[in-house]
Amino acid sequence: VQLQASGGGLVQAGGSLRLSCAVSGRTFSRGPPMAWFRQAPGKEREFVAAIDTWTNNPSYADSVKGRFTISRDSAKNSVYLEMNIMKPEDTAVYYCATRDRRIITSAIHRAESYDYWGQGTQVTVSS
Repeated sequence: VQLQASGGGLVQAGGSLRLSCAVSGRTFSRGPPMAWFRQAPGKEREFVAAIDTWTNNPSYADSVKGRFTISRDSAKNSVYLEMNIMKPEDTAVYYCATRDRRIITSAIHRAESYDYWGQGTQVTVSS
């Protein structure tokens, strides 16, 4: 399974970006979650958002709730992260991730729950 993230770039505070993650090597099946994490310089990787592909229920970190939206397109084997009202503290390398099997909701925000990771895409928000 391979994940290819794209869509990062430089944006001003208050602006928007849309990240994409294309999944190959696996039919986009129902069950395994798809997630976005991010890592800023000098900080640990942190959970941003995830979507349960069985229920289509999304989960968000408190820091992005109301500003970011995760979605998926099973026909294109892709997951997206729409980021609005962006802030300088959103600056980080963003990674998409997935795993082989479904997982309980309480574990969906843990990086160690995921088996496969994309290469990351840089997002920079200027003030």
